[in-house]
Amino acid sequence: MVLPNYNKMMTTDTRLIEIWEGCLKNDRKQQELLYKTLAPRMLAVCMRYANDKDEAQDILQEGFIKMFKNAHNYRGEGNLEGWIRRIMVHCAISRYRKLKPMVLVEEFPESNDAYNNGYNDHGLEVKDLLKMIQKLPGTYRSVFNMYAVEGYSHQEIGSKLGITELLSRTTLHRARTILKNMVNQLTAVEQHCMAG
Repeated sequence: MVLPNYNKMMTTDTRLIEIWEGCLKNDRKQQELLYKTLAPRMLAVCMRYANDKDEAQDILQEGFIKMFKNAHNYRGEGNLEGWIRRIMVHCAISRYRKLKPMVLVEEFPESNDAYNNGYNDHGLEVKDLLKMIQKLPGTYRSVFNMYAVEGYSHQEIGSKLGITELLSRTTLHRARTILKNMVNQLTAVEQHCMAG
């Protein structure tokens, strides 16, 4: 049963490589096809770093422009989609560094005892978690995404964002605390609704 999915994946990867070869020859139709094929997935990556969909689309456009300008740098090693995804993340980080000063938001409490009921026992949907991550202040959102989603080390995060490794660790801790409070608040609201 695994074989059909594997074949589908191989067909998709093979087709993507064929499209890529056309892109390397500056074939506009192939470039448009690559964009249409990957834009929805790359937009999801950009949304994790942006304040709203418009900003995410700007990052997406910048990322594709940068990717096409640097197409010759992809040597066929590793996954093409992963390489393009990395460019999107770098564009998001660069945009963030240019537009926003690195300021931690202190008005978020470290803990909120009123909502200290634990995590939702039923589990949260991915879309709900993404909405919560989207509500994090810019610095927290960037550090959280880079560490928890993209797999950067604190040293790499510090280097890319121009902050210390210690500040990266502290920011991640605070982001997790804020997210935990959001989950706890959601759980408290759900429990209140079920009781009423």
